[in-house]
Amino acid sequence: MDLFSSDNQPRRNWLPHGGIVHYHGKLFSAPRADHYFQTLFESIEWRSDEVVMFGRHMITKRKVAWYGDCPFAYTYSHITKQALPWTDALLELKLQTEAAVGDTFNSCLANLYHTGEEGMSWHSDDEKELKPEGAIASLSFGAERKFAFRHKVTKEVVSLPLEHGSLLVMKGPTQTHWLHRLPPSRPVKTPRINLTFRTIISG
Repeated sequence: MDLFSSDNQPRRNWLPHGGIVHYHGKLFSAPRADHYFQTLFESIEWRSDEVVMFGRHMITKRKVAWYGDCPFAYTYSHITKQALPWTDALLELKLQTEAAVGDTFNSCLANLYHTGEEGMSWHSDDEKELKPEGAIASLSFGAERKFAFRHKVTKEVVSLPLEHGSLLVMKGPTQTHWLHRLPPSRPVKTPRINLTFRTIISG
């Protein structure tokens, strides 16, 4: 175990109602987080993401990769991906994330944002393949970026910065009642890698 903080259990639910979001803060020392960033940057099979929006097939600058215990099929934005086998680094990070969260995961969607100009629009991770109300654990490496939630009815917005080597967990009815996004931030000129560990119930 390479947990950096001796008191990494979250005490605060960042959402005022209708969801559960815990921010564990930094799980790794700066040198260890640097190591994981470089390893992931070099070893993940990054591919430009493909999405279908308003009937148009688009290729994003952001790159992604999908990994899992077996070749799980995962469909989002009308595009289906087949999971690749775990790399050593991803499996190591999965086990450490499971220990911190107290839950288990069988898949991971990895995202590479080259600069702050790349982000993610408002969405919910509510695809039919995912375990209902299951935990989604998000590890961040590289550039610190703001992450935001918006309630689907009240339009309340909650934002927080995600630090290098940190862990954020969404669970319970969060995906039912809240959207989330990674807004663009032009001043950020360095890359960020995000790993979202998930549980697929059909493959």
